[in-house]
Amino acid sequence: MEIVEIIKKVVQELILPEFGTIKKENEEIKGLLQLTNQRLDNMNAHLIDQSRRIDETNKRIDETNKRIDETNMGLIARMDEMNRSLIVRIDETNRWLIARMDGTNERIDQLYRVVVRREEQDKLEIRVMNMEREMVVIKEELLKLAA
Repeated sequence: MEIVEIIKKVVQELILPEFGTIKKENEEIKGLLQLTNQRLDNMNAHLIDQSRRIDETNKRIDETNKRIDETNMGLIARMDEMNRSLIVRIDETNRWLIARMDGTNERIDQLYRVVVRREEQDKLEIRVMNMEREMVVIKEELLKLAA
């Protein structure tokens, strides 16, 4: 039995203190693991909170984009209506200007006809005066021949 006691004694002197050290280190590792797990849980909670906040921000952004799109559609509709209105007004103004220009052109044409008639009348007056002079000369020659 002495061998069993020697082995027992060697085990108690060499292996049991190592078991104690291993047990102590295991406890320290468990403590560190628990702290690490707690930190991971805190980080997960923080990430969940950040994710929730990001989702809320995205929802607000989506709502803002929707309002912007609605506003844009309203503005586009108003601009289209304004364009149609301006086109109608421009067309009306063009028709009015064309009518005025046509009237002005007609008056210019009438004035031209009057000026041409006056020139023709002046030419006729000159021709009549020339003919009257010629008649006076012819009458004088006839009187000379008759005398």
